[in-house]
Order: sequence, then structure tokens, then C-alpha cells
Amino acid sequence: MGRRRPVASSNKLVVHLTDSLASYQAPQVDDVFIALGTTIKVAGSQQAFRAVDFEAVVALAHSARQAGAHRLGIVSAMGANAKSQVFYNRVKGEMEQAVRLLGYESITLARPSLITGDRASLAQADRSGESMALKAMTVFSALIPGNYRPIAAADVADALTHAVRTGLPGCHVLLSGDMQPG
Repeated sequence: MGRRRPVASSNKLVVHLTDSLASYQAPQVDDVFIALGTTIKVAGSQQAFRAVDFEAVVALAHSARQAGAHRLGIVSAMGANAKSQVFYNRVKGEMEQAVRLLGYESITLARPSLITGDRASLAQADRSGESMALKAMTVFSALIPGNYRPIAAADVADALTHAVRTGLPGCHVLLSGDMQPG
């Protein structure tokens, strides 16, 4: 399921969503993984950003819970905090609070630092600020604490998948350092 049309066909893609998820009915599932998000620049406004990073994520998690899901994994953001002065972090924190109220037996919230990977293959816009930060962080990586080091998207996915499948009761947060390999 995604909000952009896929570059290539995938047998894992169940539904393509470009509009609201409010009326979406998820198929019967046990585990749910949500890695849905945008940037304010790409979204075009704070309201449009919130529609994706809060409303769509919560609606999808709610629909999946209604369809029988027991375990939930979400890629959130480092610094997520519902009381943050920073709009981006506040929305992510509010989303985390909202999904905690949905009745899942197990929730894992991944809070990665700067995520690395091949954005071009996903038809994502170039993020020049991220590119510069990534280059600087790579040079100084040995000096940067694990929770702040860039992390590969595949490492986030592996850690989140493992945590959700482990299914420990309650809500658990995976910080970026927890997801770093080796």
C-alpha cells in the first residue's frame, strides 16, 4: 500500500492510495508495518504534511486494528514529541500518541536518524540539505553517537520487522542506535 504510484509492479502492493484513508478497510491481517511519510516541502503546507504523517498513518493503523491486527510497527522520527515546539516532531509525537490508543497488543515505533538509501529509484525528489548533511555525517561518523548516525532504510526495515515479529506486549521505541547493524 502506498501513496505514490509504484515504479514497478509489486505483488506486495495491495492498494494504492492518493487520497484520504478515512474510508479504507484493511484486509484481515496479523501484523502491520507503516512507513508512510512526507516532508513539509513535498507536501506543500503544514496541513498537507499533517494529512499524511498523522491522519493517513492513524487511519491506516485504525483500519488494520479493526481488521484484526495485533502487532503494529511504524517508522516515526527521531525527536517525535507531542509537546515539541517543532511542528514536524510535534505531528510525529501526536501520531504516536494516537496509535497507542488503538488497542494493539504490541506497538513498535522506530525513530531513525537520517535515513539513507536510493531515493531516485523511488522517484523521490532530491533533498539537497539531506545530501549535504549525509556527507558531513559520513566524514565524522566515528564521532557521532549511534542515535544520531545516518541509517540505511534496509536496517530500519530489518529492525522493525524483527521487533514486530517478536511481539512483546506494550509499546516499544527503537532509537536509531538500536537499529544500527553490528
